[in-house]
Amino acid sequence: MLFFVVLGTAVLFLLLGWGVRKGAYWLISGYANRSKEEQEQLLKAGYPQKIGSLLIATAVGMIVLLPLLFTSFTYKVELIFGFMIVFLLGGIIYLSRYEIPQKRKRSYVISIGIAIVTFSFLAVLMFFGYEKTELILRKDSFEITGMYGKEIPYEDIRSVELIDELPEVTFRVNGFAMSDIAKGKFKVTGHGTSLLFIQKAKPPYLLIETDDGDIFINSQHPNQTQAWERKLIERIE
Repeated sequence: MLFFVVLGTAVLFLLLGWGVRKGAYWLISGYANRSKEEQEQLLKAGYPQKIGSLLIATAVGMIVLLPLLFTSFTYKVELIFGFMIVFLLGGIIYLSRYEIPQKRKRSYVISIGIAIVTFSFLAVLMFFGYEKTELILRKDSFEITGMYGKEIPYEDIRSVELIDELPEVTFRVNGFAMSDIAKGKFKVTGHGTSLLFIQKAKPPYLLIETDDGDIFINSQHPNQTQAWERKLIERIE
């Protein structure tokens, strides 16, 4: 699935870049609204063609990195999409030099601003996504902390068990997923829409079946996951 997402994104960039290089300049945001004079200046400076080349180069880079998906390298997804974002945003900033002189400074400010906002958003997302998840036992309920965390009454628990292998996760409904972590709502084979708080490839996993859906959670340390199971069973027995 991920292979086709990456490949599809690369093919889309290739088609857009090819289209721009062949004269479909309307594909460039805001270009069609420019005056004829400004469009001619941009064409003379080679701005549209360079935008097309940037899209094609981004696609080629992603395709070159595509074989990483078939390796055991942990951060392959982050590397591929990180390359895409950095290369595109960096390229757009660089190509501001080919803007018409009276709008060049504004173009630099806007493109750098977009880059700052994008990287700031990603940094915050990564910070909270990788924040340590804890399972805290309270008097009448337990709480899962961090992103997508929630508090669940013990009376809503149907069963608690340790499993050594996760069922197949087929679709992300609303969650955070990287190469080594998954948090949020995902479609899980045999369990429907479930809450995941998973460190991938770190068995065992704790399966908590509740009235509101199933929860899969584990710690980086197997003994901690096992302790969560024992304590939860003690509370519901």
